[in-house]
Parts: sequence; structure tokens; C-alpha cells
Amino acid sequence: GKRPDGRALDELREISVEIDVFERLHGSALFKRGNTQAFSTLTLGSPGDEQMIDQMEYQGKKRFIHHYNFPPFSVGEIKPMRGPSRRDIGHGALAEKALEAIIPPKEEFPYTIRVVSEILSSNGSSSMASVCGSSLALMAGGVPIKRPAAGIAMGLMMDKKGNYKVLTDIQGPEDHHGDMDLKVAGTSEGVTGLQMDVKIEGVTLQILKDAFAQAKKARLEILEKITAVISGPRTELSPFAPKIVSFKINPDKIGAVIGPGGKIINEIIEKTGAIIDIEDDGSVFITCVDAQAAQKAVEWVKNIAREAKVGEIYQGKVVKIMDFGAFVELFPGQDGMVHISELASYRVAKVEDVVKVGDIIPVKVLEVDPASGKIRLSLKQAK
Repeated sequence: GKRPDGRALDELREISVEIDVFERLHGSALFKRGNTQAFSTLTLGSPGDEQMIDQMEYQGKKRFIHHYNFPPFSVGEIKPMRGPSRRDIGHGALAEKALEAIIPPKEEFPYTIRVVSEILSSNGSSSMASVCGSSLALMAGGVPIKRPAAGIAMGLMMDKKGNYKVLTDIQGPEDHHGDMDLKVAGTSEGVTGLQMDVKIEGVTLQILKDAFAQAKKARLEILEKITAVISGPRTELSPFAPKIVSFKINPDKIGAVIGPGGKIINEIIEKTGAIIDIEDDGSVFITCVDAQAAQKAVEWVKNIAREAKVGEIYQGKVVKIMDFGAFVELFPGQDGMVHISELASYRVAKVEDVVKVGDIIPVKVLEVDPASGKIRLSLKQAK
């Protein structure tokens, strides 16, 4: 038998690949397979942009999101464009599952990643075209994915006697009149996503073996086309993407960084323009478009979270004088006390005879109380 467009059973339609369609985007790609076109765009955000999931089965956060849009004009129809349909959500989820396996872990790449695939024209397997387009957009945007993924739809024609032929890259009529639609997505190393619809009573193991073998051949052909345009993820992000700096602080210092009612953290955000996300384990993520502003915010947070170490000598500012000694600010929001007996090697009658408020003096840390956090300092031992 012949296929509607005269292709061989295992032949792909013509493939065209384009990246950087719009420079202003964090990453973009246009993937065409015959009359099916997927335009995928990448947006990178801060860890605070993660999607909150609150369902019966799962509660948590999602940092990689793939959305799929299927406008009516992609199939030559005129309809109102409202919210996504069940089909749109399902296709988006399928492509998302297929791509999840190649997304780098948060420790390696702390960004929240959102890819949107817009189907500009559809004639067979736009969800698998979305996998291809999304892989390209991720690599073009500098997301360090392990390797690119691609997808293909396999079909089946079977007669009443059980004779069958597996078709590669089915289009509209073959999907409509055929007996199977098997979508296979994966990398050069293996399969990452599957979906199968069948109209017959069942498929044999041999049919599946043949379909997977043909799908692998097609997938590798598509990956060759993809890697010919971009061999791997770019080493740098788009200049329009936000910069994220991540580091860890002592979880006990989180309160000091946030301040009463969020006063300290809001001041840092206001003066640097950075977005600051702090997790319970002390992980800090600072997101900013301007690298200099990000560095300023990093130093500010690190300064607040600094910890005094016993035996170390610091330059501190005298902030308060009492009859029994002087309070010295070691770091912003962190004071220690120099007892009158530790001011000088001789007997001191009045604290003001040795230091005054505003003086910058060297002090040695003698003790840090683990329970209260109080710091005992010495001026005489620092000289």
C-alpha cells in the first residue's frame, strides 16, 4: 500500500530547525516537521517563581513547567481563544514528562524553568514536535540539559487477518484511519516518554518491538537534525535572563537576615533590586538582572550571617558604653561585650577612659555562648 503523501513506511517528513527566533527571549526555537510547526519559548525565573502544587495526590513545588497551546488557526479553524482544553493540558503534560529526565537538578541550575510550545500549524503529532522545539529552546537558552530529546508518532495499519505495517511519523489521515497512535520521546540513550492510543482489541509484543525499533531510528534521525543546528547547551545564558547566585548560611541566622517583620530583607531588596529566596536548610538564592546589584545583595546577606569564631580578631565599632564594659558591633546586627577587665592590661576606672562610642577597635573573641549566642570579647588580648 501507499501512504497519502507517497512516503516510505519508515520515512520522516521534511524537518526544519531554527533557533534564536527572537533575541529578546531567554531562549526560542521553531521546529517544523512537514505541516506541523511548534514554536517553543523559554523563560527563566527565580526559585520563588516555582509553581505551588496543592492536590490530593501531591503537595509541593514544581520548578520545570511545560505549557502547550493549540490555537484554532493551527488547523485552519476560527474559534474563540479561551483557556486551555483538556487536550492542551494533556499534551503539555506528556511533553513535560518527556523532558523532565533531561532537566538539570536544582543544585546545579537553581532557576525555575518554563517552556511554552505554541503550535502554529498542525498535521500530526504536535506534542512530539513540542518535545523537539523545547529541547532546542532549552539548549539555545543555556540550560545545561544532559542531552537533547526528540519525539515521534508511530502508526499502525492492520487487516482482518492480522497482517500489519508500522508507520513512522503519521499525519492527520493516518491517525484518523489508522489502528494505533504511539508517541515515543527520548534521547540518544533511551526513552523518556510514551503515550499510546489503540483502536483495535490489542497489540502484540511483536508489533510493539517493531514500532519501538522504527521509532528509535526516526528519533536518532531527528536528533541529528537538532544537533546539526546546536550541538549542546550554550555555556552562557541570555543577557536578558536574570542572574542567580546561590550559597548557604547557618539556618540559625535566617531570622537575622529577615529581620523583625521582614525589615532587613525588605531593605536589601529595596536598595539592590534583587529577589531573595531563603529555604529552611539555609540555602539562599539571590536573583537579579544586574550582576553588580546581585553581588551587593550577596555581600549584605553574608555580612549579616557571618559568625564570630573563638580566637579570631575582628575590627568592631563601639555602639554602647556601660559601667561594666563596652558593647562592640562585630557585624551588622551582631554585638559582643568587652568587660571592663578586658579593656586594658592595667586597672581601668572608667570605660570612657579607654574607648568611646563610635570608636573602631580590634577585638578578640574569647567565647561564644552556644545557648544564648552572647559573645565575650577582649580588647587587651587583641593588641
